[in-house]
Amino acid sequence: MCFRHRANLFFVLFILCRYVLDVGIAIDSITSSQSMKDPDTLSSKDGNFTLGFFTPQNSTKRYVGIWWKSESTVIWVANRDQPLNDSSGVVTISEDSNLVVLNGQKQVIWSTNVSNITSNASSQFSDSGKLVLTETTRGTILWDSFQQPSNSLLPSMKLSLNIRIGEKVELTSWKSPSNPSVGSFSLSLVQRINIIEVFIWNETRPFWRSGPWSGGVFKGIPTMSTYLDGFKGGDDGEGNANIYYTVPTDTEFVVYILNSQGRFEQTWWDDEKKGMEVTWTSRKSDCDVYGMCGPFASCNSQRSPICSCLKGFEPRNKEEWNRQNWTSGCVRRTRLKCERVKDQNTSIDTKEDGFLKLQMIKVPDFEEGSPVPPDICKSQCLDNCSCIAYSHDDEIGCMSWTENLLDIQQFSEGGLELYIRVANSELDKGTNRTMIITITVIIGTVILVTCAYVMWRTSNHPAKIWRAIKSARKRNNKAILLSNSGGETPEQPSHSVIEELSQVKLQELLLFDFERVATVTNNFHLSNKLGQGGFGPVYKGKLQDGQEIAVKRLSRASGQGLEEFMNEVVVISKLQHRNLVRLFGCCVEGDEKMLIYEYLPNKSLDVFVFDPSKSKLLDWSKRCSIIEGIARGLLYLHRDSRLRIIHRDLKASNILLDEEMNPKISDFGMARIFGGSEDEANTKRVVGTYGYMSPEYAMQGMFSEKSDVFSFGVLILEIVSGRRNSSFYDDEGALSLLGFAWIQLKEGNILSIIDQGIYDPSHHKDILRCIHIGLLCVQEHAAERPTMALVISMLNSEVAFLPPPSQPAFIRKQNMLNSVSSEELNRFSSVNTISTTTIHGR
Repeated sequence: MCFRHRANLFFVLFILCRYVLDVGIAIDSITSSQSMKDPDTLSSKDGNFTLGFFTPQNSTKRYVGIWWKSESTVIWVANRDQPLNDSSGVVTISEDSNLVVLNGQKQVIWSTNVSNITSNASSQFSDSGKLVLTETTRGTILWDSFQQPSNSLLPSMKLSLNIRIGEKVELTSWKSPSNPSVGSFSLSLVQRINIIEVFIWNETRPFWRSGPWSGGVFKGIPTMSTYLDGFKGGDDGEGNANIYYTVPTDTEFVVYILNSQGRFEQTWWDDEKKGMEVTWTSRKSDCDVYGMCGPFASCNSQRSPICSCLKGFEPRNKEEWNRQNWTSGCVRRTRLKCERVKDQNTSIDTKEDGFLKLQMIKVPDFEEGSPVPPDICKSQCLDNCSCIAYSHDDEIGCMSWTENLLDIQQFSEGGLELYIRVANSELDKGTNRTMIITITVIIGTVILVTCAYVMWRTSNHPAKIWRAIKSARKRNNKAILLSNSGGETPEQPSHSVIEELSQVKLQELLLFDFERVATVTNNFHLSNKLGQGGFGPVYKGKLQDGQEIAVKRLSRASGQGLEEFMNEVVVISKLQHRNLVRLFGCCVEGDEKMLIYEYLPNKSLDVFVFDPSKSKLLDWSKRCSIIEGIARGLLYLHRDSRLRIIHRDLKASNILLDEEMNPKISDFGMARIFGGSEDEANTKRVVGTYGYMSPEYAMQGMFSEKSDVFSFGVLILEIVSGRRNSSFYDDEGALSLLGFAWIQLKEGNILSIIDQGIYDPSHHKDILRCIHIGLLCVQEHAAERPTMALVISMLNSEVAFLPPPSQPAFIRKQNMLNSVSSEELNRFSSVNTISTTTIHGR
């Protein structure tokens, strides 16, 4: 019985082995004697890449392809246009030593088609996902899949172009997600005179282009300027060009895919979702479609309509243009001087043509390049009647255009400067228009001021008497009210304050009466006091309609005077965003200056983050939501509001939380409004909070959007760690939280940074990403810090790879001025500056 039982067991095991062998065998190479039959597979040594037979979703056809970890992530297909109808396919080495795919009738449906192979060959995988056909005796590579890609660009795979022999390596899209056969779209390099670009083609028509290659980035992809890097290549000077990218070995897998709709997408492998996630796409708006607006027109996705003629040009067909059919583009409004000279026109304008400057532009197609400096670039274009525009970049050199200016796009950041050649009269129009606007504004202001003065002087006597009685009654009432709050009796209302407030269009803002504010706050009773800010106390109040308010009452002994108060009224009254505190109105009477805000029950962020007993109420998901909310509020201030605003005092106590813990940025007393062309400014009075001030602002008074980015980076690290930036007291040489986080990140000791009350291994990747972003934001040099638009993309994982942060500014807690040498102080106050920067802490 025992022997019979063992025999039966052996038979069962034999049957199971036969079944497994029939289902699929993993092999490590393909030779003339070692074929791969469906469903056999060939794997790379690291096990990430697999060569095998697969069936696309919603299809019954069989294909031979390479995929990354899952059949849903196919990156290369052999028999794209010759699918197998059943599971009888075989991959083998043929008699002529080519790698071939055979169907059930032993017919070749795909081959590497290498000629003149002198010895036996074999096929293997590399860990980069490359399938290689190698000559056995000499080890010579005869063919590899990177030379015949499908729709995917992998790390180290080169897009290449040889102009002399007309050969190129290009990507071709699938026809549909369920059909890998060659689709309508292709992606390849285009090289003109000293310029390389990447184009997507719809059949033979251009569909999208990258803009010129500078040797490190494509100038037509603004987000690539810092974070879509890793690309290399260029022109070797002998008619060969190539572009490729690399990724660090310790990062996730990244691949660029040309999909069936013609979008070129950056994707990365998500371990949790077990699939590829899109983190960047070539088409974000209609402006990314090649030539959307026709010649001599610019496309701006932030405007409606998106197309507009360049300065000095007008629609070729106004009826079509008004119907938003922009394909015919625009034409020059005034002919150039050299064109009129050619026609031998007797009425020639003696003034030379000039150039109108456009900024942050995706420069047009058909550019020609030459390595000359900017001044020569301009003179060469001006001397050549055929030259209608030029641009210059330090890496690319001079670019000029002699054909129609096509496929121009206006960016909100990045891009290049483009100089458009126009007749001199068009330059005069711009100057005249500016002068007319300026004169009109001045005359209008004078008229308004005069009218206001006359109305005040000629008002009738009964009205004057009534106002005097009302003013006296208010002064008496306020004297009683202020005695309860310990204040002094205010003086008469300041006409200068009212006049300045009138400039803010107070009809848009509710002007509260002092008595009303005193009533709703119970005469500013201590029981209604919410806290004490840097510029005075804040009280809770409740209006008659039940609306709860917070009243910020500026102390007359505080540093915030009329300038800061007016600044806050001007700034907040024009802002509307869910992550900015809402201003209901203000009160100005005598020395009293009050701001009335919406009441937020959870007070400020610092109350929760830095309090061990309350920090538990903010788990990681809530903290992550707060970080993103602050980022979106800052982006609105920097880019999306009617004004362009630098906050200058972003810190945890100035982030208020509503009932659902949504963050709202507050305290705009120190905010600065920038003009449309301003990028940075200098101040002789540095205001803000130590630990949150960027180094260039604290030491030199220079501030910009990147100053707020620095403060935001500090906030991220404080929110993640639960510690204040100024809480490090390790003797005299203590570093800030920034330095501590940077050192721990370098040493791989991430857990020491994170508030242990929020740590969860399932969120480790997200928390690490936030720390990384925070350190990118606090880098010492402002130019290295990302914009808030990029920060939001990084927080949402739209940017797959983050560059390593450089060393942050190590600001000591003790006294920032101690770290400045006398030589540096002398330099700051040298004769080259108007005044010395003074620092005012809060």
